Amino acid sequence: MRIVTFGEVMLRLAPEQHLRLRQTVPGRLESTFGGGELNTAVSVAIQGGESAFLTVVPDNVITDTLVQEMQRYGVDSSLIHRSPNGRFGIYYVETGAAQRSSTVTYDRDGSSMATCPEEITDWDRVFDGATWFHITGITPAISEKAAAAALESVRQAQQREVPVSCDLNFRRKLWRWEPGTAPQDLAQKTMSQLAEHIDLVIANEEDADLSLGIQAPETDVDAGELNLAGYEAVAREIVSRYPNVSRVAITLRESISASHNNWGAMLYSAATGQSHFAPLDGEGNYRPYEIHHIVDRVGGGDSFAGALIFALNTPELADEATALKYAVAASCLKHSIRGDFNVVSRGEIEALMGGAGSGRVQR
Repeated sequence: MRIVTFGEVMLRLAPEQHLRLRQTVPGRLESTFGGGELNTAVSVAIQGGESAFLTVVPDNVITDTLVQEMQRYGVDSSLIHRSPNGRFGIYYVETGAAQRSSTVTYDRDGSSMATCPEEITDWDRVFDGATWFHITGITPAISEKAAAAALESVRQAQQREVPVSCDLNFRRKLWRWEPGTAPQDLAQKTMSQLAEHIDLVIANEEDADLSLGIQAPETDVDAGELNLAGYEAVAREIVSRYPNVSRVAITLRESISASHNNWGAMLYSAATGQSHFAPLDGEGNYRPYEIHHIVDRVGGGDSFAGALIFALNTPELADEATALKYAVAASCLKHSIRGDFNVVSRGEIEALMGGAGSGRVQR
């Protein structure tokens, strides 16, 4: 496998533990790298696959450290475009607790990815040896230029018969580049064009509604109430509206509080008309993971995407039910990892798939 992902990487700045920015600025913030598409590439590499990350970044020492970080995790950095224009985007994360939600504050206007994506023109090089291409709805939300580059990237992948996955990832704070158009309307106008070139659509409980205008009935995500049959209907509507879509994966999060979530997912196959759910109890019924004392939920969806892509490209995991089970276990473990990257191994994921979820010390 060679999985190529495309998007913006940012500096992630976060207060220690559950402190708020008001309590720490001026003062010390933890700095790491993050971004949905890089997070996905890191997951694939750590679990044993080959991945490469395509992006546009400024030509400075921060990019030098990014390359070092990617190499440390085994992600190919040869597709990075260094631009003389723009800057590194930044986002700030406050980790929530109990009834206080986690929050993200963006500082990415004028970033290299937002202003210079036209530099990405050598698509033959990008897709040389690629067996899968992954993008998210965050990239086209950044700017009009980034949206054009995102659309061209999926067209180029489709022309080369490279399967394409897209995590819809609606970000209301970012869809602002067309004055006079509401974020949700701009997202739907843009993402409906991208969806015509996607094979695997990945979404959470809200994304299909906000990005594509397809809503699950009788579901209240803020109250943590999910209608599983409604999400099957959403998946069927997506493949009906976009015939090129062969699979739809929807993560199912029930937010009891910022510290306590239930977590699972569904995978729908257009070829069979069958929906798989994970995890399951001993009788084959859907029973989500109950995640208490969440360390960091940012990147949870990216860890699901990365693990699902890895599994679908790994013969012994590629059965749809198994691939979904693997992806849900991987993303469950991510909730225990601070930072954007899901630094858990394939062995740890498969152990949780097998029921080893007690947290006992491994000696």
